[in-house]
Amino acid sequence: MVSHDTNTGTTHLLADLTDGVLTLTMNRPDARNAMTLEMLDAMTDQLARAETANDVHCIVLTGSGKGFCSGGDVKAMADPDSPDHPANATDAYIHRQRLIQRATAGKLFHMPKPTLAVINGAAAGAGLALALACDLRIMANDAILMTAFSRVGVSGDFGGTYFMTQLVGAARARELYFLSDRVSADRAVDLGLANWTCPLGELPAQALAVARRLAEGPGIAYRYMKENLNRAMAGEADDCLDLEATHHVHCMFTADHREATAAFVEKREPIFTGG
Repeated sequence: MVSHDTNTGTTHLLADLTDGVLTLTMNRPDARNAMTLEMLDAMTDQLARAETANDVHCIVLTGSGKGFCSGGDVKAMADPDSPDHPANATDAYIHRQRLIQRATAGKLFHMPKPTLAVINGAAAGAGLALALACDLRIMANDAILMTAFSRVGVSGDFGGTYFMTQLVGAARARELYFLSDRVSADRAVDLGLANWTCPLGELPAQALAVARRLAEGPGIAYRYMKENLNRAMAGEADDCLDLEATHHVHCMFTADHREATAAFVEKREPIFTGG
């Protein structure tokens, strides 16, 4: 096992790289891991590095303590002297918000490597949006999801309306945004907002098992699969067919494909190297 902690420059985000799995932990447990600029800046840096780092094969996003992430810091929003308050600088605030969202939720969505949200507790507001930006989600069976935006009188950010609509459809997304009801883990799986649920005590092991499978998978094929799937969400059928053909043929010339075909003939499990 190869493991090392990474200095993110802030205690608000922890990073650990073990056997190709980069785990990013939002770390403000006393505030249910509410977002701060320090947290988001560090996440931006970590995701930018992970995108091209050869030693990162899968990214896991989770929270410390009893929550995943409660979203924006509502106390800071209410303080006109807080640097997180948009008053008196609306245009600059909007521009900064756009950059941050693209570098975090947008990067998770476009990341050419699998991403997994491990939801150990409540994921609300922008915290929910970050989870939905990931490719896969596993939840503790007592964790909950909630859009929460209507409860604080805002429309929502970090791509949540896009991701939610793609996952559950327009009518259900409107219900969850307008009414802001709590969504249990079991209902999240039924709706398609989560892939798996398990007892909290089993969550680390279950999540690690999924992350390791992803990290040990065919990296080039995963990259092309993800681009195909993302394009399919808004693309024309013929565009998707053409893109799939191009990517599929490229994959046939990779070392991972040659290993997989050899393993099939030899009746063994393939050992992928990402090449």
